[in-house]
Order: sequence, then C-alpha cells, then structure tokens
Amino acid sequence: MKYLAAYLLLTLGGNATPSAKDITTLLGTVGIEAESERIESLIAQLSGKDINELIAEGTSKLASVPSGGAAAAPAAGGASAAATEEKKVEKKEEPKEESDDDMGFGLFD
Repeated sequence: MKYLAAYLLLTLGGNATPSAKDITTLLGTVGIEAESERIESLIAQLSGKDINELIAEGTSKLASVPSGGAAAAPAAGGASAAATEEKKVEKKEEPKEESDDDMGFGLFD
C-alpha cells in the first residue's frame, strides 16, 4: 500500500510515470526502506495505464460493496428470546428531552 501511495503522490505532483528510483527516493524521505521487487511489480502492473481511469474503475467497484455491518446471528434457544425481550424493553423507553439551556453561552457571543 505504501508503494501505491508513493506512486499516486508522485503522479499527483506531476510525474506521469514515476520510476522505481522516484518511489524509493520518496519513501526514503520518510524513513521507509523500499523493497525493489514490490516496486518493480507495481510499476509493471501500472505501466501503460492511466491512473485516473484506474481510480474511476476502482471507485465504481467499491460502490457495489456493502458498507453497513451485518447483524449477528442469534444464539440458540433462550438466549435469543431474552435478547428479543430486552429489545422490546429498550424500545418502550421514551427519549429524554434535550435541554435547550446553553448555560448562558452562545456560539457567536
């Protein structure tokens, strides 16, 4: 990931096709030792491709990924019934009214 981030920073800075030396130098400025095999692999995979098109393609793929957490599977028998009863009790509670008192302070005072 750090190699890709360095590649993207270099392209954002105006270097359309960063070399392995460019990436190594950039990573070295923040004290990261670069692995030349990984850098060469990254450059080989990205060579001849427009980085903006790759980002757009990746963004469209991420749009189909669900971002909400899944509900936990209920436990066996009594535990699920107890959990259901607890949920009912929680729903019956009325929300507390929030105080409009700002203790004498205003945002723009």
